[in-house]
Amino acid sequence: MMTWQKIWNSNALVLLCLTLGSCSQPTQARDSEPKNGDFESKVLQVIRDNPQVILESVQKYQQQQRQKQQEVRQSFIQEMRTNPQSVIAKSPVTGSPAQKIVLLMFSDFQCPYCAAAHNTLKQFMTKHKGEVTLVYKHLPLSNIHPQALNAAKASWAAEQQGKFWEFHDALFANQDKLGEQLYVDTAKALKLDFAKFNKDRQSKAATDAIQKDVEMAENLGITGTPFLIMNGEVFSGAVGIGDLEAALNRVKSQ
Repeated sequence: MMTWQKIWNSNALVLLCLTLGSCSQPTQARDSEPKNGDFESKVLQVIRDNPQVILESVQKYQQQQRQKQQEVRQSFIQEMRTNPQSVIAKSPVTGSPAQKIVLLMFSDFQCPYCAAAHNTLKQFMTKHKGEVTLVYKHLPLSNIHPQALNAAKASWAAEQQGKFWEFHDALFANQDKLGEQLYVDTAKALKLDFAKFNKDRQSKAATDAIQKDVEMAENLGITGTPFLIMNGEVFSGAVGIGDLEAALNRVKSQ
């Protein structure tokens, strides 16, 4: 995702090219190149004289990005409906094997809102596991949750031994204790091959799998967790059981 600094630099560059000359014009001879101080003065003067142009350029860029993001999401949702396995890929799934109604969840094990959504989803899936396929996608927000990535890697390692959902439940149930001791204790409680568990969670394969989910989220413009998509129905942030039930009814009536 573009930062404000990158947006500013990009649009400032376009503005400068329009004001000071074409980007494709021949390079000036060395003796005629402006000094750094002169160039900076011109840049500052352009900004002072045309602040509204920069603002308009930024707004236009944001509008284009929103439109592009909307198109990407629509394409993704259509793919979920017509070819759910291509979206699910190798991610952990539970519930209905039919994949007619797919509930895709981007989540972070250290996010308190994800823990709340986890409790709601358990209740929802207990009732609808025969018709809804729940899919877990990793979106560890490592910049604000220091244990999110380690927890994701540990859960991925548990998945390699068929214990993802049990590990997943244990992490959310003990979210206030996330850390190495919890990962070790949970692996042992689930009777995982501990040597394999350690090797898997430290592997490049674990990093790559999680990064693939993160890139999917970035392409969809998802910046927070939890984020859920049910056959085109989108939920961001806290979600109630009533919201999920209503969405399911809408999906089933389509």
